[in-house]
Amino acid sequence: MVTEQHSQELAQGAQQLGITLSEQQHAQLLAYLALLIKWNKAYNLTAVRNPDEMVSRHLLDSLSIVPYIGDSARWLDVGSGGGMPGIPLAILFPEKQITTLDSNGKKTRFQTQVKLELKLANLQVIHSRVEDLQPEQPFSGIVSRAFSSLEDFSNWTRHLGDQQTRWLAMKGLHPADELVALPTDFHLDSAQALTVPGCQGQRHLLILRRTA
Repeated sequence: MVTEQHSQELAQGAQQLGITLSEQQHAQLLAYLALLIKWNKAYNLTAVRNPDEMVSRHLLDSLSIVPYIGDSARWLDVGSGGGMPGIPLAILFPEKQITTLDSNGKKTRFQTQVKLELKLANLQVIHSRVEDLQPEQPFSGIVSRAFSSLEDFSNWTRHLGDQQTRWLAMKGLHPADELVALPTDFHLDSAQALTVPGCQGQRHLLILRRTA
């Protein structure tokens, strides 16, 4: 269950990240956390079993990339799993269209339940393999969190973006070896070290773009 301690940790962590949460956003993030804790027991949505670790390792980790979302209006979260970072982004940016994609039916069923219970009209949940997805138009941003190597992330999602698209790869250690293997039509636009409140260990965000 979600406790007052979780609520305080979320509020303080968001503040440390420079993010102002409305009362509704704060409540929605905690409601999402409550569903995650409840469903994780049966569905194995995340390897993090301790609810006390979920605020920092899931919610605040997802929110740490908020400064890099920018004006991009249509985002795809690939290999979204339990809905991170896609669902927290949908809560924070109700004006943006957020799509989450996962090939695991249990995980997309959970995400669909979250969408219904939290009334997230801007969230679209898709149960599919990434290579089978054929969107009507390119996404303006594509994000993945510990989904795959940069090489696979680029190759598997190439058809989902264009020269205007930004690819955001959330990583732990700075993946110098993966950057060497980046496909020739992609380049590193920027690399950011992220500080996630309450998280031990390194976190990095790598922003990729297609080379014209």
